[in-house]
Amino acid sequence: MLLQRMLFPFIAAAPFVLTAGFAHAQTEIADKPPVLEALESQGLDIMQEFKAEEGLRAFAGVAGDQPIAVYVLPGGNAVVGTRVDASGEALDAAALQELAAKPISDQAWAQLEEATWVLDGKADAPRVIYTFTDANCPYCHMFWEAARPWVDSGKVQLRHLLVGIIKEDSPAKAAAILGAADQSAALRENELKFDKGGITPAESVPEDVGQTLQDNQLLMLSLGFRGTPGIVVKDDDGMIEKYNGMPRGDALAEVLGPR
Repeated sequence: MLLQRMLFPFIAAAPFVLTAGFAHAQTEIADKPPVLEALESQGLDIMQEFKAEEGLRAFAGVAGDQPIAVYVLPGGNAVVGTRVDASGEALDAAALQELAAKPISDQAWAQLEEATWVLDGKADAPRVIYTFTDANCPYCHMFWEAARPWVDSGKVQLRHLLVGIIKEDSPAKAAAILGAADQSAALRENELKFDKGGITPAESVPEDVGQTLQDNQLLMLSLGFRGTPGIVVKDDDGMIEKYNGMPRGDALAEVLGPR
């Protein structure tokens, strides 16, 4: 029961991850301790073993989308958490980064690349930012406006993953954008007319568009977003950074990069 309480904040996110098909790359573990099977049944994915001091087996795991270490003791019991040295510094941060955090980050980015999104900006702009967008979302519109100097200068491209969750006509507006001959122009039309109601909604939502909206929403949930905009960008080390809602102040500069 104690272990379940320890893992609960991470396990709670796991169903969304699995629903969206977020599968962690795992390696075969030789002489796998039985306690790992018990942990896996509670929602922890064991990725790979890494070296620890003699008598202790250490494993990089993932709970939801969070890297976590598991240490199996000589008697077969396990400790889940962070080892620290005498100064209080985490001992295995580098191993967790390489074996768990980086693969999670890379896989999330690959899923975003493979999803259906609408380009906003130049296709060769060096900085790529994914944003989950509802055509009726005022904060998505604020982010669109704030990003104009970076987008118009060719430094940033926004890739909008459309969802239809805010208003009844959100799916139909998304259908109008996704069904347009020039999706980028249709997205721009919605933003330029936002204060007057945005783009005219489509008369119906085709089945394939409905599936795209559903897939995007599941991906949004799997990445931990519960509303729009949900923004994902890579940091200088190639790791994804996630921002819930409209970034403010210094956070906006972190997202968009140098102006």
